[in-house]
Amino acid sequence: MSPSVLAHDEMAGRLVWGLRLPRILAAVMLGMSLSTAGMVFQMLFGNPLVEPGFLGVSQGAAFGACLGIVFLGGQAMLVQLLAALFAFLGMGFSYFLAKKSRFGGWVLRLVLAGIAVSAIFSAGVGALKYVADPLRQLPEMTFWLLGGLSSVTWTQVRIVAPVVAVALIVMYAMRWRLNILALDEATAFSLGAAPGVERAILLAAAVAATAAVVSIAGIINWVGLIVPHIARRIFGADSKRALPGAALLGGVFALLCDDVVRTATAGEIPLGIVTSLAGSIIFMLILMSRNVKAER
Repeated sequence: MSPSVLAHDEMAGRLVWGLRLPRILAAVMLGMSLSTAGMVFQMLFGNPLVEPGFLGVSQGAAFGACLGIVFLGGQAMLVQLLAALFAFLGMGFSYFLAKKSRFGGWVLRLVLAGIAVSAIFSAGVGALKYVADPLRQLPEMTFWLLGGLSSVTWTQVRIVAPVVAVALIVMYAMRWRLNILALDEATAFSLGAAPGVERAILLAAAVAATAAVVSIAGIINWVGLIVPHIARRIFGADSKRALPGAALLGGVFALLCDDVVRTATAGEIPLGIVTSLAGSIIFMLILMSRNVKAER
């Protein structure tokens, strides 16, 4: 075999192993994490329009990442750590605010607290954009906020994979409890569940998975909103089948969208744009479906 052929094979192997494989794994983890977290949130809060970022998780991660880009030189590891830290702070702040609130039921209070916390972090991101260097920092912040996997490395995959694996295992192991926890507090308790504890465990797992993938991919919208709807239509409303189905569909959906962003144009499109476009089109098709019943 000629040296040129050997060199070509060696280069192809490096490209596949060093670039393509970590990106594929990251896309699959991203889709599985966001879709299962979306399923958990939608069932626990009884709201079909809930997605992983509504408790201030995504917005908190965005603020943390932008903080690292502006004040810490944009070092990848620091940006990831700050994004994950502020994602959990967003969730914790939302939970604390809901606990202190006296307006409405628990679910309503948590949703309203999440909206308020998200608005605070969004304002913080706007302030950081205002003070950022327009030639160096602002483009990096904008690309991160639009989402993408172009810079994913094996180091990043190794960091987030254990967190994602544990979180997915917890949500999968408790998938059959989601049917009970989706009921009101008194009914769930009468059926032998400990609603407060079990919901806290599932929420912590969902937030951990979301924070981990958002820290390396940026803000990716619609995956956690639309994939659970598709999974319920295909696998039924029973979470024992719908949640694993959502994980499978989410991984495939994110991987296909990532393939599109790499190959559609000469320059790579931000992944968040493609997922938002595809998700919104699918959502409109679901709304116009004959199987969707309208109430007047």
